[in-house]
Amino acid sequence: MHTPKITVIGSINMDLVTLAEAMPKQGETLSGESFKTLPGGKGANQAVAAARLGAEVHIIGKVGDDPFGKTLIDNFESQGVKTEAIGIEAGVSSGLANIIVSDQDNRIIIIAGANGEMHPDYIDKFKKRIEASDYILIQFEIPKQTVEHILDLCETLDVPVIINPAPAMQLDDAYWAKAAYITPNDTEAEKLFAYDTDGLPKFQDKLVITNGAKGASFFRGDRMITVPSEKVEVTDTTGAGDTFNGALAVALAEGKALEEAVAFANKAASFSVQKLGAQSGMPKRSEIE
Repeated sequence: MHTPKITVIGSINMDLVTLAEAMPKQGETLSGESFKTLPGGKGANQAVAAARLGAEVHIIGKVGDDPFGKTLIDNFESQGVKTEAIGIEAGVSSGLANIIVSDQDNRIIIIAGANGEMHPDYIDKFKKRIEASDYILIQFEIPKQTVEHILDLCETLDVPVIINPAPAMQLDDAYWAKAAYITPNDTEAEKLFAYDTDGLPKFQDKLVITNGAKGASFFRGDRMITVPSEKVEVTDTTGAGDTFNGALAVALAEGKALEEAVAFANKAASFSVQKLGAQSGMPKRSEIE
């Protein structure tokens, strides 16, 4: 079987995870149950997910020159993700995500840090790496102008791009059109892709919409096809969407048809929600099979 070559361009964060029985209200102080620092960031999570499933994965991103930065790079290397395209930004913190987990749900505040220094000229340093990829996977935790530049570059190089539009950010239609696939969750889909008078969203032929426990959907012509998710005991939903995206990229790069690729990605995501933290539950290929 062809080894998929996936390049992820995106955010690298340290997740500061607090587990609590309830979410605090405004002005309220509650006692938490536990606290952990865990590697995260949408780009990083998707890269780890794809690597665990057997792909050759490179990540293009930046970290700060702080202790978190070194820990994050070490984590990639331990997971088999290639780190040659990670820049270390002097005088800037690594990206951070403050996450509160309670009652099988989460609330997240993101601090961009070095992720905000991902400018178009940095992407251009890795044209050969991008061109050698089966798929490019991007998200919206890096500057908008960089996202647009990546889409222009990949169109020129004829490399397919999967856009995970999270957190939700609107692009001009000309940029959405450059994607091979777009993978919003149901909330992002409603916000970004207005439904027309026929009840169909814009760019429906490119959309793969995730909907948590209900599974994921795509369009075959004018008909929505829903692929159900696996039924499992949920511990933490953080990183489930990232696992789905990494797995989808791997499956498509292997030549799987879209419905089969979505089923594969659903199954991978079902593993990720059973453990605390974005990356800790991401499955290996042997577990999926």
